[in-house]
Amino acid sequence: MINANELIEKYTGPYKCILMFGPPGSGKGTQAKFLATAGKHVHLSSGDIFRSLSPDSPAGQLFEQYAHKGNLVPDDVTIEICRHYVEGLVESNRYFPKKQFLFLDGIPRTLNQAKILDKYIQVEHVIVLEVKDTETLIERIRKRAIVERRHDDAEESVLRTRMEVYAKETAQVLSHYPEKIISRFNGDQKPLEVLRDILNTFAHIIS
Repeated sequence: MINANELIEKYTGPYKCILMFGPPGSGKGTQAKFLATAGKHVHLSSGDIFRSLSPDSPAGQLFEQYAHKGNLVPDDVTIEICRHYVEGLVESNRYFPKKQFLFLDGIPRTLNQAKILDKYIQVEHVIVLEVKDTETLIERIRKRAIVERRHDDAEESVLRTRMEVYAKETAQVLSHYPEKIISRFNGDQKPLEVLRDILNTFAHIIS
């Protein structure tokens, strides 16, 4: 009798990743989606994963509790939810770790998350989108909230809290990685201009 577990090879190695960094509204999600699609890789947004949780589930209720205040979900919970999601992608043949990069968007957001993730991922490159004007970011997010009907993007006080959280915590994560794998780009430009600059550096890597 054939054992199905013997036919399906379980992946146990680290996931090769390209990290996307930038404050809320910088366009990192837009860029990550295009880069992943163009290179036939996989885009993983922690925000999309949390928003897809059933509001009746314990994880969904916890996310709503933190999101309404603009705060981050606890690190260990964030990592576990995302890890199980990635394992599901592998098991359903939607992600092939030996051949594809994971473009991580919105994770890690804290230094502690980065340290926990070291057990599971191998960071190949870090892409940072820099936008200096907070008001520009807030205006972008407001427009996105209307188009995508994202209620967690609607309140200005929540948006400003998220900006502060990024400045204080998420930006510190960059110090965890070698400067030689970090590439910074001007996120103040139009999306296609930002994409052009990123492709000039990464086209040969993701293709």
